[in-house]
Amino acid sequence: MAQESLASMEPMLPPTGERQLEDRAFDLIQRASALGGRVPDAVKTGLGGLVRSMNCYYSNLIEGHNTHPRDIDRALRNDYSADPKKRDLQREAVAHIHVQQLIDTRQDLDAAVTSVEYLTWIHRGFCQLLPDDLLWVENPDTGERLRVEPGVLRHRTVQVGRLVPPEPDSLHSFLTRFAQAYDPRGMSRTQQVIAVAAAHHRLLWIHPFLDGNGRVARLLSHAWFVRLGVGDSLWSVARGLARRVDRYKALLMDADSPRRTDYDGRGTLSLEALVRFTDFFLESCIDQVAFMDNLLEPATLATRLERYVAREAEAGTLPRRSFTLLREALHMGQVERGAAAELLGVGERQARNVVADLIERGLLISEGPRSPLRLGFPAAAVDAWFPRLYPES
Repeated sequence: MAQESLASMEPMLPPTGERQLEDRAFDLIQRASALGGRVPDAVKTGLGGLVRSMNCYYSNLIEGHNTHPRDIDRALRNDYSADPKKRDLQREAVAHIHVQQLIDTRQDLDAAVTSVEYLTWIHRGFCQLLPDDLLWVENPDTGERLRVEPGVLRHRTVQVGRLVPPEPDSLHSFLTRFAQAYDPRGMSRTQQVIAVAAAHHRLLWIHPFLDGNGRVARLLSHAWFVRLGVGDSLWSVARGLARRVDRYKALLMDADSPRRTDYDGRGTLSLEALVRFTDFFLESCIDQVAFMDNLLEPATLATRLERYVAREAEAGTLPRRSFTLLREALHMGQVERGAAAELLGVGERQARNVVADLIERGLLISEGPRSPLRLGFPAAAVDAWFPRLYPES
């Protein structure tokens, strides 16, 4: 079969000088940098686990899989549901979190994030942890069931709505062009931020895998932001995309459209639609950074912690003095165990009991019996500490 023209994917980037996109990229860089300085590194480590669960929840939601946050938390503690469908979704969540944790801790593949090697690494890492039932897709026209092979490019022609992505024989050529077009070398930081958004669409347009492309695209965007120093474990664009999922999908579909007029760029696809999608994507990123910045403002977060402890103490489930330790762990990053008695204003034995209670509830965590204490972020406290992180339902 003759190779398809790579020109059918152009343009790959909005033109240089798109002022609104450049302003959005600059704003995102500035806001993300400020967010990163909000909390001590030790607190950021604990928060990372919470945000990864949030990212996974919203990414699943975009795919039509609603996995309750507490079910995700249980799965991370190896506590799986007896219900097969719910258990499968829990395992899907664990797979997503596993790959993102490797990205967040820079244990991911040492390759360019836009390379075919990296894309297949994400897909393989996610899919190889899925239960078999989630590795099958069905052709809606014929009813034929096809198995998704982890890390393997699709070998079948597919149709996604009105879009017919490149034929399997052309995938390597399109992915090579993808890697070249988004090669960060020679791009400024602002240009790379804009490129992350544009690449998100173009990867979905290529549709390199039989299934899992949306997941790969969102994890790729996250990984690129992390390498840029813009993304980290404190925020996730998935929440922003999921909260406006109809708009997200409509703009993705619109960016599949061919050039409409002589003023709509010089490529095969619509430049105007690509610019609109890029603007929406960056706006969603900025919105999520601002949202997390507000949640993590130290004074207001400390107030929410204090109210939580007061309610729990009134219910008889936590010692009233607990807040002193939690506040210290929040502001300083960690608390030496030997300092607990002085901070609490009690004797050593009573201090040990308070610490043990807080560790049992997951409100404090520690690497070992003599290690410093750090703030924990258990699922049971999330609604009180981080209101609106998840939908109320």
